[in-house]
Amino acid sequence: MAEVILENICKTYGNNFRAIDQLNLSVEDGEFLILVGPSGCGKSTALRMIAGLEDITSGSLRIGGVDIVDMPPKDRDIAMVFQSYALYPHMTVFENIAFSMRLAGKPKGERKKRVDEIAKTLQLTSLLDSK
Repeated sequence: MAEVILENICKTYGNNFRAIDQLNLSVEDGEFLILVGPSGCGKSTALRMIAGLEDITSGSLRIGGVDIVDMPPKDRDIAMVFQSYALYPHMTVFENIAFSMRLAGKPKGERKKRVDEIAKTLQLTSLLDSK
């Protein structure tokens, strides 16, 4: 994989909650990276932004020198895998995907629409009700 560079990456939700504030990170080609931190610190949000599943509010994300901020997820050739298929095993796949949007106060209809889009992109539609 090519070098991945995040410069001044910010993620702000509609209620002005800043989940990620000025993240700067460089991962060299061939380097192995582990993100560790407490629940809610932005690890998953950062990974979701790199994968294209979460919009970047501001900043630059480059892979192999190409800015991919506006590139659709299907064109990024990136996969994201968690230690467990669900961040929160007591929740369904749908609830896991919608969790950050629920915390951000997104309306139920908007959450459902976005989860359906993400599930379709990741081919998880048939698993949305699974725990």
